Amino acid sequence: QVQLVESGGGLVQAGGSLILSCAASGSIISLNSIGTRGWYRQAPGKERELVAAIGMTGSTNYADSVKGRFTISRDNAENTVYLQMNSLKPEDTSVYYCNHRTRRDPFGRYYDYWGQGTQVTVSS
Repeated sequence: QVQLVESGGGLVQAGGSLILSCAASGSIISLNSIGTRGWYRQAPGKERELVAAIGMTGSTNYADSVKGRFTISRDNAENTVYLQMNSLKPEDTSVYYCNHRTRRDPFGRYYDYWGQGTQVTVSS
């Protein structure tokens, strides 16, 4: 099992910045099973969507809506992943969830671990 604890959400004015952190803990075996780390968000009445992800090699993937504004990074020694959010817009308002996905097994299966979510509110 992997436990994820997020921090850093809050209220910010449009154009401002926030940084989210997600600290992972668990057994060595569980932590070593993780392939991709990422951030998702879910606004009221909407589906959860991928914001950014970082793979084992450091490759990154961003939603089109946040490209050039958000940056995902990780500290492997601290088992922590970050999301630097700049030039925030009111439409970025959402609950942000940290996600850690295991590597696929020989049958193609994987498992998602989720944090509890942290609210980000951007005022206009």
